[in-house]
Amino acid sequence: MPWWSWRPGHASAGEPDSRSGITVEGSVRVGPPAPREPGDDCLAAAADRPARQEMSAAVAPVTLGRVCDALDLLDVRYLADGDGNLLAMWERHAVLVTLEGPEDEILVMRARPHATVPPDWADRAYRVVNEWNHTRRFCKAYIGDPTERGQLPIYAELQVPLGAGTHDALLVELLDCGAAVATNFVDWLHDEGALL
Repeated sequence: MPWWSWRPGHASAGEPDSRSGITVEGSVRVGPPAPREPGDDCLAAAADRPARQEMSAAVAPVTLGRVCDALDLLDVRYLADGDGNLLAMWERHAVLVTLEGPEDEILVMRARPHATVPPDWADRAYRVVNEWNHTRRFCKAYIGDPTERGQLPIYAELQVPLGAGTHDALLVELLDCGAAVATNFVDWLHDEGALL
């Protein structure tokens, strides 16, 4: 099974999850999250990713041009705003890809589901996002500041300092990981997280 499609067992309302003993109260799990298992975050086999043999092994600074080339290789379509931000859109979410930091040395992927949470669901949202942070790797998740309509946006973010540069294969792998985990996060919020 590819690493981006793994999902832990799901408990029915009021029944313990077979892996963790979590109970569900009104679609929100109560109790400690399931422990990580050895294969939970394994990367897909090399055959499932773009061909690495043709990529340069030379370490070079990360530039927006190299990020664009890597996204093209991954078949991720995006829009550029001219200020160094790239925006990729999916059915349920968008991912901002940019370089930040004093010397544009930090690769940032920031995902935001299109759906938001009403303010009276804030406690539930914090519990669900905390469960994600406790049980998953790669992207940290958080609740954003209220929108103009008072709704709460949810974000998942991956930041990697690359001041020393990187080779093409690692850059592609980081972007592939960030895009896949962002999709997994949003799907999880809609399904198991029962928040959106």
